[in-house]
Amino acid sequence: MSLKGKTAIITGSNSGIGLGVAREMARAGAEVILNSFTDHENDHALAAEISAEFGVAARYIQADMSQGDACRALVETAGGCDILVNNAGIQHVAPIDEFPVDKWDAIIAINMNSVFHTTAAALPHMRARGWGRVINIASAHGLTASPFKAAYVAAKHGVVGMSKTVALETAEEPITCNAICPGYVLTPLVEAQIPDTMAKYDMDRDEVIKKVMLERQPSREFATVEQLGGTVCFLASDAAAQITGTTISVDGGWTAM
Repeated sequence: MSLKGKTAIITGSNSGIGLGVAREMARAGAEVILNSFTDHENDHALAAEISAEFGVAARYIQADMSQGDACRALVETAGGCDILVNNAGIQHVAPIDEFPVDKWDAIIAINMNSVFHTTAAALPHMRARGWGRVINIASAHGLTASPFKAAYVAAKHGVVGMSKTVALETAEEPITCNAICPGYVLTPLVEAQIPDTMAKYDMDRDEVIKKVMLERQPSREFATVEQLGGTVCFLASDAAAQITGTTISVDGGWTAM
């Protein structure tokens, strides 16, 4: 499928899922806007590498997704977009009665509030262009729950609900809004956790992955960033023009249980 002629903003995209999504969208021909809260040479170099590899325009724009004004400014600095991929997110694990208030506030701001701000800023541009896609990277935790993840679960459930509302508000326009709900995805961050988990449980790599990390993922396989990117590209394609207000799970069967 081709996304040539489309501009995509992907929040939280200098690593992990976001970077994988940006690469797959660039492979499909889209101009991509990378984003994170840092402003390092390496961030801008990533955009240059994508541009050189796929022959598309690529830029990096720094914006702190915990700040509403910065979220909106990202869209305006980019000059609007055809495709908005809300991916930025953080995590913290603790019992709810011990959950640090600052962590709660940060998770809600970055994982959920940013989606509101970027979408509100992007929709007028999409309407002016006569076409648009809002694709929110939620989580299996947007459909189910786990203990000790109160803020993350609340935020991701909120993203799923917001996706449905945006879909209804744009239902008579050539604009769609959907949420992708990944299970565990093999990212550099997850990869870095494997050795410590092996030591903790005295297991080899395969045992740790299948029996500990992917205990709730029936396929016993990680999703990949390329698979997430491919799903985003599908939702951005004309084939998905009548898919709106729903969730697509990429979770190896997690939410089937």
